[in-house]
Parts: sequence; C-alpha cells; structure tokens
Amino acid sequence: MTYVDNIVQEYRDIIIKYVEHGEEDSAVEACHSLSEKVVDLDMSPEEMVTLHMDLLDDMKVTDGAMIRKSLDILQEVIVAFGFTYRDYRAMLAKMEIHDKELDLAASLQETMLKTTIPSFETLEIGAISVPAAKVSGDYFNIINHGNNTVSFAVADVIGKGIPAAIAMSMIKFSMDSEGMIDAPYAGLRKLNRVVEKNVNQNMFITMFYGLYNYKMDRLYFSSAGHEPGLVYRYEIDTFEEIDAKGIVLGVTKEAEYEEQKIDLAENDMLVVFTDGVTELRKHDSSFIDIQEIKDMIRDTRDHHPQDIVQYIYESLIRMQNPNKKDDLTLFILKNKSK
Repeated sequence: MTYVDNIVQEYRDIIIKYVEHGEEDSAVEACHSLSEKVVDLDMSPEEMVTLHMDLLDDMKVTDGAMIRKSLDILQEVIVAFGFTYRDYRAMLAKMEIHDKELDLAASLQETMLKTTIPSFETLEIGAISVPAAKVSGDYFNIINHGNNTVSFAVADVIGKGIPAAIAMSMIKFSMDSEGMIDAPYAGLRKLNRVVEKNVNQNMFITMFYGLYNYKMDRLYFSSAGHEPGLVYRYEIDTFEEIDAKGIVLGVTKEAEYEEQKIDLAENDMLVVFTDGVTELRKHDSSFIDIQEIKDMIRDTRDHHPQDIVQYIYESLIRMQNPNKKDDLTLFILKNKSK
C-alpha cells in the first residue's frame, strides 16, 4: 500500500468513525493529524473535496442526513488544512519577493562588475566568473594603464548573497576610481582600509592582486589570504606555485602585505582562481585534485587563455556535484612576447 493509499484509508476510517460510530472527538482529533499529511503531500483543498466525494460514492452513502454529517468532517480537515495552506502561500509570496530582489541585485551586479578584457600585442588574457546562485561572491577586474602595465585582481567574498554583491561592487569602484597603478602591496593596503571601514565586520575578502609590465615581462603580485596562483613554464612544461603573505581584507586597518615578483618567458602563463575551483566537489563528494586542473591547462596550453578558461570551466561543470556548487572564477595571463 502506497503512502497515498494510506491517507485515503485513514480518511475513510475517520468518516466511518464520525458518521457511523458517533466518535466525534476522536474523529476531529484525527482530522488535524490528517491535514498535516495531506499538506506534506502537496494536496490542495480542492483535491481534498474531490477525495471526500469519491469516498462517499465508494462507501455508497446516499442518506442525506449522513452526507450532511460527513461534511462536518470535511470542514474540520479544510479548516485545519486552510491555516497551513495560507501559511504556505504567505511563505511563497515572501520567497517570490526575495527572488525578485535577488534578480535585481544580480542585474545590478552584472552591470556594475562588468569588466572588459583588453587586447595587447604581446599579452593574452582570459577570464571567466560564474556564480553558484543568482548573486556572486567572486570578482575579477582588469585595468589597462596604457604605460606598458596592466593591473588585475581576483577576489572572493567570505559571505554570500546581496551583502557580498555590494562588497564586490564597492571594491571595483575603489579600484577603478583610483586607477590602482600602485604597487600591489600598496593597492591592497588601500583596499583593506576601504573594506575595514565600510563592510560588515563579519564579512571578509580574499584577493590576489597583480601588476604586470608587458615590456619587461615581469609580474609583481601580492595576496590578501587568497588561493596561491600557478605559473606554467611552457618551455620546461612545469608548474610553480606562487604566493605572498597577507591577511584577508577587512580584518584590521593596520594590515601589511608582502610583494613578490617573477618574470614570464614566452608562452608562460599565470593562472589565478578562487576556491570554487580548488575546492570543487565531485559527484562522489570528493574534492578535485589540483593535478587535474594542471592537466587541463597543460592539454590546452597552445590555445588562447579565453579558450583555456572556457574549457576548464566546462570540464569542471561536468564533474561537479550539482548539490555542492560554489562561485567559480578563473583568470589566465599568457606572455606572447618574443
């Protein structure tokens, strides 16, 4: 007997108990319990009325007095069901309002955080950022300074939803308005003061910030508690992990950030990502191995960085557990100078 069959039988027993045996108090109490089950089953009041009529026909109840008396039981179910159903509808209404607010936030975020990837003769850049939900806590920005240098940032808000979207919008505004031509350690110090002063005390931001001189083929970088980056050395087919000391943005306004520098040879690549990549959960709930990501980069090393990040993203989506999604951002810079 299925769960639905059990409910039908239970309601039949309630009607018999009330109409034929006169056990009114017991039958009414049983109605309240039944109403919870039919709501869990997602039955509507209209479906309950239809069930009542079908049961009377099946039980061959034709006496007018008994039919009218049975309606008392139906009323008890509908009343108890009605309160629950109204609460449910009210909850749905609130969810719809919240959903519209998220749609608006996502639209504003898409507009405000939109970043144009510049083109260079001796440098190629590819980037992709995909939210797990409507509003993202990830962010990347690229600024071409026009003096043989380009600065970029990849960030991840420790927090989700609309507050995270607002925090990211504020970070981008700060970077764009000040130009961020400073050395990376100085740029992070400025951004840290902005975050510490203006963002909720329970929300922090990790960031990898770089300044690349494409005339010298040299990268300067600092990190605010972000995932280490990878450098792929094309000529010798090896990876190097790069990192710099620094705490997440927003903890203390006195924070200091270390700066490192490396040179990139022809076709060498810098790869920066958020933890949505390195901590991706597979279908069996195991974490992805960083070697798998390295293999994807190696397999596509001769392609444009935008094609590489797209390929990696599509590969990750195929292996990702759909119930354990996170925001995902990938940034690749390739030196094309000769």
